[in-house]
Amino acid sequence: MPRHTPPARRLQHRRLLAVLAVVAGIVGLVTTATVASGKTSIPSADETAATTARVMDAGDWYLTLPTGSKGKPDTVQPAQLADYSSKWFHATPEKDGIVFTANAGGVTTSGSSYPRTELREMNGSKLAAWSNTRGTHTLTVRQAVTALPAAKPEVVTAQIHDSEDDVMEVRLESGKLIASYNDGRTDVTLDPKYTLGTPYDLTITASGGRIRVAYNGAKKLDIAKRGSGWYFKSGSYVQSNTSKGDKPSAVGVVVIYKIAATHTS
Repeated sequence: MPRHTPPARRLQHRRLLAVLAVVAGIVGLVTTATVASGKTSIPSADETAATTARVMDAGDWYLTLPTGSKGKPDTVQPAQLADYSSKWFHATPEKDGIVFTANAGGVTTSGSSYPRTELREMNGSKLAAWSNTRGTHTLTVRQAVTALPAAKPEVVTAQIHDSEDDVMEVRLESGKLIASYNDGRTDVTLDPKYTLGTPYDLTITASGGRIRVAYNGAKKLDIAKRGSGWYFKSGSYVQSNTSKGDKPSAVGVVVIYKIAATHTS
């Protein structure tokens, strides 16, 4: 004889199915919203360490972060950088690059009003410092800007710096990517209509008393400028803060896929 399910049990079963359907719908909505907003989970510390090893020689850099105390941001020294991971510095979901994030409300260095998550060149255990009157000094980096603050959409992605200020810098201003020098008074356009998320290859060469910049293999800048105490920097140096109208959580995000600083005598 066929078995019959009591009415009470059938009612409980239907209620359970309804609850499961609601839960599944909520999960689906959350998942859809997460994908649509571009938010993804941060890879593990081990995954970031493996990616860092592919992207750079961590021993050649130290990292400045947008955290810490006023005028004294946290830093990560070369010995720790190889294994470092945080929401400011971590692998991409594809594990093909390192994401550098700096927020407009972050801590700044004593010499700047803008926060950064940025690499600073080292020479072993010492701070790198060289002159373009001797030897050839080259920064090669493949990178992409993926986010900008809303109120002041600017970020510096690479620099030559000296003991006091930037010598030249590569900066994205809204959709215009430029190489700037003379304290920002002079610039050349690298890409007039840069699209966020587009990787590009940048080569900065300092030698013979000159600075040259190539963008995706094309020569863009060649100027006579000499100096000493220079070093390379790269990452996300966001050019905004809350006084510019941006929220503390507004970010500039730069992904570095490969970076190296080389020097020949």
